[in-house]
Formats: sequence, C-alpha cells, structure tokens
Amino acid sequence: IERIEREQELQRQNERLESFVSVVSHDLRNPLNIVMGTLDLAEKSGEAEYFEQSKRALDRMEQLIDDLLTLARQGEEVEDTEVVDVAAVVDECWGTVATADATLVVETDLVVRCHRGRFRQLFENLFRNAVEHGSDAVTVTVGNLPDRPGFFVADDGPGIPPEDRDEVLESGFTTSEDGTGFGLSIVSQIVGAHDWEIAVTESEDGGARFEVTGVDVAS
Repeated sequence: IERIEREQELQRQNERLESFVSVVSHDLRNPLNIVMGTLDLAEKSGEAEYFEQSKRALDRMEQLIDDLLTLARQGEEVEDTEVVDVAAVVDECWGTVATADATLVVETDLVVRCHRGRFRQLFENLFRNAVEHGSDAVTVTVGNLPDRPGFFVADDGPGIPPEDRDEVLESGFTTSEDGTGFGLSIVSQIVGAHDWEIAVTESEDGGARFEVTGVDVAS
C-alpha cells in the first residue's frame, strides 16, 4: 500500500512539473516577447502607449509566477485549521481583488472550520475568475446551499458551457487570452486539501456557479 501511495504522489508531482514546464516555455514567453517588442518600439518612437503595453505584459508575467508559486506550495492536506466566519472572509477577499465596477452580494451566515489562508485564496481566485470572464459590472453572489452543508459562489456573467465544466478545474485550462489557466485549479486543490468537494454548474442568471460541499460547519 505504501508503495502505491508513493507512486501516486510521484505521479502528482510529475503532473505539476509538466504544468510548470508548459507555463515557463509558452505562457511566460508570450508576454516576454511583448515586453521586448514594445520596449524596442518605445525606444524608437518615444510613444507612451508602448510603455503601457509593456507594463500590462509584465503584470501578466507577475500573475503567472504568483499562480505557479501558489500551486507549488499547495499540500495534499491542510493543517492548523480554525473556525472562520465565511462572510467576514468574503468581504476581506473582495477588497484585495481588482473588481472594477463589480458588485458583491453576501447571503451566507456560515461558520466553518478551515485553513484561513487557503480559504482566502479560494475566494480570491473565484472572484478574479468572475470579473475576468464576466464584465466590469458583473454581480457575484456568495450564499448557503439550501439542502446540504456548503456554500456557493455565483455570477451573472456568460457562464461556463456544459462541455467545459469537467475540464475548467484542471491545471492550464482557460478560454481567455488573458487567463493563466491556474486560478480554478488552485481552487480545486484547496477544496481537495480540505477533503471537500466542488461542482461547476449554471447560476440562476445564466452565469457560472461553483458549489462547495462537505464543509466542516462549526456549531
């Protein structure tokens, strides 16, 4: 049994390594080429717009690196859990994500036992995903599941096609030119590390809805 577990862990490590190689060799190279090209144009023309393009490309590289480091540091299980008020964490996370003119609606009174730091990462990535794939004025709702212990994060954006819902949580999957393909994978890893489950479905407004179940609700 121990040998099988070691082989499974090695397989997971190899899969993460393949993801890192893919990003370094492809995803990071694209914005790097943009920086090199636009800086050359800026030097020749002196036009400020080329510096802005370079800055956006550098911001993109920073996000990719941050996501990679987060993935690399995710363990298989969480330790040092504590009792956390979900609504309070949601408000904290909303203030740390670039949400433009998006609106947050909080309809949860859940108190759960979790790793606070990773719980924050879960919401930050779900909020970022909603804004990036919706619009600047997207509405994001966090609420309790009515029939079982858990919560949902839903938006009124374009939603996720049924054929993509099984893959959207996989590392590297993205339908956006600006997406890293790692945000929702990080969410999935955090959920798994808590021994919870996550499902992707459609919100009442036709947008994306992520349902997290199996949470340890604190009494």
